[in-house]
This record gives sequence, structure tokens and C-alpha cells, in this order.
Amino acid sequence: MSENSPILLWFRRDLRLSDHPAMDAACATGRPVIPVFIHDDVVENTGAAAKMRWGMSIAAQAAALHDKGSRLILRRGDALAVLRDLVRETGAGAVWWSRLYDPECKDRDTAVKSALTDDGIDAKSHAGHLLFEPWTVETGSGGFYKVYTPMWKNVRDRQLPDSISAPSTVPAPDQWPDSDDLDDWQMAAAMQRGADVVRPWCTVGEDAAIQRLATFVQHRIADYQKNRDIPGMKHGTSGLSENLTYGEISPLTCWHAGWRAMDRAGTGAETFLKELVWREFAYHLIYHTPRIVDRNWREEWDGFDWNTDERLAEVKAWKQGRTGIRFVDAAMREMYVTGTMHNRGRMIVASYLTKHLQCDWRIGQRWFADCLIDWDPASNAIGWQWSAGSGPDATPYFRVFNPVTQLDKFDGDRDYVRAWLAEEYSNPSDTALSYFEAIPEHWGMSPDDTYPDPVVAADDGRKAALDAYDRFKNG
Repeated sequence: MSENSPILLWFRRDLRLSDHPAMDAACATGRPVIPVFIHDDVVENTGAAAKMRWGMSIAAQAAALHDKGSRLILRRGDALAVLRDLVRETGAGAVWWSRLYDPECKDRDTAVKSALTDDGIDAKSHAGHLLFEPWTVETGSGGFYKVYTPMWKNVRDRQLPDSISAPSTVPAPDQWPDSDDLDDWQMAAAMQRGADVVRPWCTVGEDAAIQRLATFVQHRIADYQKNRDIPGMKHGTSGLSENLTYGEISPLTCWHAGWRAMDRAGTGAETFLKELVWREFAYHLIYHTPRIVDRNWREEWDGFDWNTDERLAEVKAWKQGRTGIRFVDAAMREMYVTGTMHNRGRMIVASYLTKHLQCDWRIGQRWFADCLIDWDPASNAIGWQWSAGSGPDATPYFRVFNPVTQLDKFDGDRDYVRAWLAEEYSNPSDTALSYFEAIPEHWGMSPDDTYPDPVVAADDGRKAALDAYDRFKNG
């Protein structure tokens, strides 16, 4: 291969131009750079809301590259086959990408790297999705961290490199290969009529992500520790999980912004940094113990008698936000309308499903994967196993959140409930009504319905959960 041969830059969950080590390295060579996104099985198997949102991010990245005199080439098919085709068509001598860590992507990327290397192609992965590569953070005995707090203490004061500026231009090839039309991929198709409801809630692209971070750090980070637990507060959190999911902003950019705010924002800024490291913790676990994706991390929990039948009426009620438990239903409806859910809500709905209803956490994990625009393979897995008690550093199963008292504590004025539940109010909010525009018509739900009685009351569910735990522990 010629030293001037093009570099194929394979984008995945790194849809930005700044703080992008692979792009920076490719542009620094002076060789033509051909950006590529491949709609392969990993993309095809993504849940409905996340796939729609991914498509929006691809469109934003294509526009950003166009502004740099470049293009984003779209192809559909097996990743290795597509890359080999592009190598033949363009004469590319290298394929570079940003590293991913979940088992599905690791297996794909390992096979791609091996095959391309055998073909004589420079196949190289780069950092950028995490702050710390999983093999660089170790306990005193040389293993990986299975408890969050010691990991936080280990990495808190580490010096990290400065963020990398976006390239001024992206060197273009003399001739561009053919590209698919993004519209032909129909990435929002599975959302059906819900797409038009969820889409306005999305904050898409690198520029929007950077502005979101700046606004958060300037106006809200100081009160982040207190406000992040109040679900009815419109801007209590950063909202950046959506952008981190698709790599529209790097964790390093967020990290440096958090540290710059430490002097004036104190505890709020530190709490934000801790949340970034919780994301790291999830990815380090998924890298070292990939079974966390679909199996109990604590293997002894394989013996727990979970309900696994998703056809149960209680599970259907949980998915549809009609359990009769206001905190649970408000949170589930928020997710269906906005594609996101407040973190306190995520804990409550997960606890209710796995403890009050004693259902397998994987039922909830799959539903979140289909409904969240900020779905993340590592965060979703660790979050569900944390709630179920089967994961590392998890809340014990016998700690059962009471969704009624939690609502009193965190939504005393019922701002959150009023925003998402329509049935009990003579003049429902627009957000509550929009839920009925988003759901499948065959669900047959209406804002004029009578709000249901609890499928499992808070106290009854807690007792049943503790009884189940006693049977499990005492066998």
C-alpha cells in the first residue's frame, strides 16, 4: 500500500469531530481520510428508540463533516465485508476506529482487525469512548475493581490529557466511493407513530452537546447533588447521557469541564465527576466480566426463582405505565414520551419490577433497550443488576424501595406525577396527554380512563420480596 493511500475512518459511537483521537491521528498523517458508518448487525439489533436516535446522530455527523469539506460514507451489511469492499474501491491502506468494550462489539472488532491485518491492511483501534482504558485501572492486588468507591478514589486525581480540538479540515480523497442514502435505512421505522412524539425531545449532534454541557456547568452544576434526585425539576441533571451514548461529546471533555467548575461548584461538581466514573465502572466491568450483559454477575443468583414470563398481566401493566403506583407509572410514561427517564425513576421502576413483582431483571433491561434514546449496553446492564441485587456493588435485594414514600420524599408537590399522569386530572398537562399519542393504538388506553388500583401494593410487594429472599437464602 502507498504511504499516501486513504485511511478509512470507521465511525460507530463516536459521532463527533473534537476530542477524537482516531480522527486526529488520521488527519495528522496528511493522507486522504474517508469517514464511514456501517449499518451492520450491531446497529440492526439496536432497540427502536436508540436506533432512531442513532440515525439522527449520523445525520448530524454527516453535516459536520460536510462543513469540513468531507463526507460520511454510509454502507449497509456485514462490517468486515463492507470494509473489504471499500478497501478495494478506494485503495485504502488503513482502517482506524474508536474502541468499544461490550462483548458484541469486541467480538466483531477483534474479528475485523484480525482479518484486515491478514489482508495487509493497517487495522488500528484508538481510545476515546472512556476516560481510562479498562486495563489501566487496577486494585492493589492487580485485579479490576468490583466496588465503585475504591475505583473512584483510585482515579479521582489522575492527570488526563487535554481535549483535542476538531481538525480545521479533513483531507479528502480525489474520488469518493458511493454511499447509501440515510433515509433508505428507515432507522425510525420501529418507533411507528411514537417517533414524532419522541423526536422533539432529542438534543442531537456535537454542537448541541457542547452547548448542553456549557449551560449545565454555568448554571446548574453547583446544585447538581441536591437537584439530581428531584424528578419533577426540569433541569436538575445534565442530560448528557444521551450525547455520551453516541459519542457526540467525549467523557474527557465533560471531565475537564467538571474539574474547572470545582472551585465554585464544590460538591455539585464532584458529584458530576463521580457520575462520569460510575459510567467508567460499568464499562470496566463489562470489559472484564462480559457476562454482566445477560447473566447474573453474582452467579449464585442463578438459583433465585425469578418470574420470567413477559406475558404476565403485571409485566404488561408495568410496561404500559398502569401499575397503579404513581411514581412507577409516571417514570414509565416519561420514558415512552421523551426516550429518557429520570435516574431516580429508573431506580424505582427497576426495584418495583424485580422486587415487588419479582420479575427477572432482563425483562426490564430489554424494555429499556427498546425505549431509551440514551440506551447504553454497560450502564443499562449494571443499572438493572444493581437494582436486582445480582450485580457487583449492588443494592441488597432486601433493600426494597417503597415507591409511595419515595414519591412523597422526592415529588412532594406532585410536579412529576402531574407532568406524566393524565387520568386523575381534569386538565391534564400536555406532556401527560402526549403519552397517548405515542403508544401503540392497540394498547387501547385513553386519558379518560380511571386510574388503576395497584397491581401489587407497596407494602404487600415488600413483604413478598423479603419472603422470596428468605426462601432463596435458606433454600
